[in-house]
Amino acid sequence: MPYWQVHFLNARHALTGVMPEIRAAVAEAVALVASHAELPDFDVVVRAEDGIPDWGVLAHSPAPGVIELALSPSRFDSALVVRRMVRALFLVIRGDRPGYGRSLGEALVSEGLAGHFVQAVLGGRPDPWDATPLTAGVAKRAMTEWAWLDYDRALWFEGRGNIRKWAGYGLAHRLVAEHLARSEGADVLSLAATPAEALRPAMRRLSGADAEPEVEGDAEAEPETPQAEAPEQEGGAAPVTS
Repeated sequence: MPYWQVHFLNARHALTGVMPEIRAAVAEAVALVASHAELPDFDVVVRAEDGIPDWGVLAHSPAPGVIELALSPSRFDSALVVRRMVRALFLVIRGDRPGYGRSLGEALVSEGLAGHFVQAVLGGRPDPWDATPLTAGVAKRAMTEWAWLDYDRALWFEGRGNIRKWAGYGLAHRLVAEHLARSEGADVLSLAATPAEALRPAMRRLSGADAEPEVEGDAEAEPETPQAEAPEQEGGAAPVTS
C-alpha cells in the first residue's frame, strides 16, 4: 500500500462535521485502486466549497503526487467521493510517467484513460460526462488541435464555448475505446504510462467516422445526466483533473 495523507483546510470548521466520512471514503478509494494497480505515495488536500454544481464534489491532480478534493459538506455523498477519488488516483499514477500533459491530445488521452479506469474498478456505466455523444466535426477539430499547448480547456471540457458541454470527455472516452478495440491484449492499466502520441492514429480514425449532425446552438445543449451508478443526487458534474 502507498503512503498517503489527508490534509483538511478547515480553519473555519466547514468540514468538521464530515471529516471522518471523508477519511473513510478516501481510504475506500485507495483500497479499491490498490487492488488493481500499484499506487505511488500521495497527498490529498481537502477543502469545502459551496456552489459546486451537480454532484457537489470535484477532484483533480494539479501536480505529481497531489490530489485536490473540493466538496460541499451539506451535500456529502460517500459513493460520489469514492468515484471522484478513483479517477483522480489514476491521474496520480499517470502523473509520474508520462504526466497529464499540456496539449489537447495529451489531455484527451489522460481523461479518456481515467474514465475507463473508473469503469474497470467500479463497474457500471460511464460517468455522465464520459457518455456525452459526439457531434459532427468535434473529432476533426480535435485532430487539428491535437498538439496545441494553448488549447481552450473551458471550451473542450466545461461547455464554455461553441461545442457541446463535456464534449472533450465524451471524445476522450471514445478515443480510448477505439484504441483498445484495435490493441489485442491491451487494457486501460497497461496504457497508464503510454505517451498520448500512441493514440493519435485512433483519433485519425474517429475524425473520419460518421457522427451525429451538429445542430445550431448546440453549445447550450446538455446531455441528460444519469447518476453514474451512485446514490440519487442532483445531476452530474464535469470533473476538473488537469
